[in-house]
Amino acid sequence: MSEFVHLQPDTAPGVATIRLDRPKMNALSNAVSAEIAAVAEELRGRSDIRAAVLWGGPRIFAAGADIKEFRPGRSSGAGAPVSLTGALRQLECIPQVLVAAVNGYALGGGCELAMAADFRVAADDAVFGQPEILLGIIPGAGGTQRLPRLVGLSRAKEIIYSGRRVSAEEALAIGLADAVHPAAETYDQAVAMAERFAAGPAALRFAKTAMNDGFDLPLDDALELETAEFVAAFATEDARIGVQSFVEHGPGKARFVGR
Repeated sequence: MSEFVHLQPDTAPGVATIRLDRPKMNALSNAVSAEIAAVAEELRGRSDIRAAVLWGGPRIFAAGADIKEFRPGRSSGAGAPVSLTGALRQLECIPQVLVAAVNGYALGGGCELAMAADFRVAADDAVFGQPEILLGIIPGAGGTQRLPRLVGLSRAKEIIYSGRRVSAEEALAIGLADAVHPAAETYDQAVAMAERFAAGPAALRFAKTAMNDGFDLPLDDALELETAEFVAAFATEDARIGVQSFVEHGPGKARFVGR
């Protein structure tokens, strides 16, 4: 039974909520990391869930890793919070479209958690940042890798080197956030986005794999991966439905079944 990370199905048709609930700041302890990984593993086997919203509640998304668990200064790296890295990679690779609803702080590991989602819907009071440098360390759960991919290398270096905070408005301008809404509406707006994707075809999961896994490959290898995912998508019932609907009714009218 999960204590801090709860999978709540039936948020909307085909949509679940991944609810992070570790008062007061949703600190990402080793236990929370393990529960994130467990939820990601469950989602991989849930064909009834086609999109998910990742939410830390109306006040705070996640303020970062649990610093009480840090044991720095050891040459072996013992005490480093490395378990979060694997958990976030598992979350990033779930077949469902994942939308992060970011209220309040998304700092350090919290920012890295948000970046593991496909999209980030931010509250107008949301605050992003990678402040690890102010502790004498660096982001260690994907921040040095995902942030440059979202906002560009030079801008990511400035944010990470300074440890400064990024407002929701700036996050939207630089590509760290995909939408900004009033705080009270953020979760509902994220659910609405997820619901639109949940109504889409099974091909979404093949597109996600092609883009996520192919992004860093040499072009020839990435094209080979795309071909494999295209063939897999082409064999689905949704492909048959979509092509038939296009021929008979024109574009945009298909009603997909998710398989």
